Amino acid sequence: MSQSTAPGNDPQDPSNHRTVLLRGGDVHSPADPFATAMVVERGHVAWVGSEGAADAFADGVDDVVDLEGALVTPAFTDAHVHTTATGLALTGLDLTGARSLADALVLVREHATARPHDTVLLGHGWDAARWPGGRPPTRVELDEAAGGRPLYLSRIDVHSAVVTTALLDLVPGVTDRAGYHPEAPLTADAHHGVRAAALGAITPQQRTEAQRAALRHAVSLGIGSVHECAGPEISDEDDFTGLLRLAADEPGPRVVGYWAEQDVRRAKELGAVGAAGDLFVDGALGSHTACLHEPYADAAHTGTAYLDAAAVAAHVVACTEEGLQAGFHAIGDAAVASVVDGMRQAAEKVGAARVRAARHRVEHAEMLAPETIAAFAEFGLTASVQPAFDALWGGEDGMYAQRLGVERARTLNPYAALLRAGVPLAFGSDSPVTPLDPWGTVRAAAFHRTPEHRVSVRAAFTAHTRGGWRAVGRDDAGILVPGAPADYAVWRTSDLVVQAPDDRVARWSTDPRSGTPGLPDLSPGAELPVCLRTVVGGRAVFVGPDE
Repeated sequence: MSQSTAPGNDPQDPSNHRTVLLRGGDVHSPADPFATAMVVERGHVAWVGSEGAADAFADGVDDVVDLEGALVTPAFTDAHVHTTATGLALTGLDLTGARSLADALVLVREHATARPHDTVLLGHGWDAARWPGGRPPTRVELDEAAGGRPLYLSRIDVHSAVVTTALLDLVPGVTDRAGYHPEAPLTADAHHGVRAAALGAITPQQRTEAQRAALRHAVSLGIGSVHECAGPEISDEDDFTGLLRLAADEPGPRVVGYWAEQDVRRAKELGAVGAAGDLFVDGALGSHTACLHEPYADAAHTGTAYLDAAAVAAHVVACTEEGLQAGFHAIGDAAVASVVDGMRQAAEKVGAARVRAARHRVEHAEMLAPETIAAFAEFGLTASVQPAFDALWGGEDGMYAQRLGVERARTLNPYAALLRAGVPLAFGSDSPVTPLDPWGTVRAAAFHRTPEHRVSVRAAFTAHTRGGWRAVGRDDAGILVPGAPADYAVWRTSDLVVQAPDDRVARWSTDPRSGTPGLPDLSPGAELPVCLRTVVGGRAVFVGPDE
């Protein structure tokens, strides 16, 4: 991809919103399904059209970019990210690749040796459900591997952790908290206590560097916006406000902040667009803390409930009256039912129209029944979901089936049913639970392990681009049409195709008369597109090494 520049202008000046003509590629736009060119002016899309018409613009722009056949799409929005934790996973101890307990302990020993001056050792991503024997490390094993130092290792779903004795000693009274287990991973309040102690040991400099690392990684993948899902049980106020300042001061993705606290006015004071995100109604399936109607298949209980319908209703009313989004973390079917019941109670107090207009959110929303899907549509709830969860944990031999049994597991993450009901979808990663990987996320939704839940690549792509913008109340963005923000990514990719679960739809969509723009082939095993450049508001925030 080459660029020519009018004399007298510095293309590297970030304050200079230059007029740019991109031509000679494919531009994914409903304004013109066969577009090969686009003009960007003052941070917005000014025109989209054909190569022949682009000649009329060539002399009146600052820069002309020859795409050399590359694909231009809207930048992705990751609708659920934990930025600092993502950065710490990128720069710290990552256990997602550990194939056994022994592997994990070796990695802990190596990390402890490599970080002799860290006050607390931090790691993430272990998943004993995928290891031979299926058991997590004991405290004795961790004490030995860490050399007696404080160590915090969060499970892949971040709803439980294993720790060393030295870290427990930093949290007075932790053994009396709910969720404390002498010989098992910590959950609930005990987990929150040790997590706060571990993250509290990070210096402001370490935190900022972790945030920078995460944001740099995001834009390198064509992600132009992230929704930060923070809160007092996840991080702290300094972490949240520091991230918002960093995003405002330095080139990178847009950061939309959600603060998961029932103190609605405090969330507003902190700069959050919603008292939402991971406001926990329950926990997670992997940690046996998602709240179910019926007991787990591999445990004699139904998980953990943190908020009931009355608490949900009170929060929704408070947010609606304050002009903020409400949002909840709800995974199990009982938790999702509590959210729906709370929405109904709130609608009775403030009116269903006001509830719908607020565009409240539900994060994860994995275990849905037809009646809860209908309620999502009734109240205009956005389902902020993570297709990579199914790719990682779905299938008849996956973690979902272990926890719930095969029949219940097959009902999880019903994206096609949500779309048929008219429920808005916003895709994300929940990084670091699953990695930032936008095209992989689109592939996971299009090739869901349960065929009846699959959606077209086009629908999945829309949920990961325009869906994230709609989730924050913006219907004018996440799409390359005149007037939209110039948030886009340029990709090296294979031939463009139309992929849909129903072959009849795919055949119709490839007929030129359908006017359906193509997207990269995301079939399992196909090479995913490579990001060449990411632009936010007309400014390049990532340029690949080959550019």
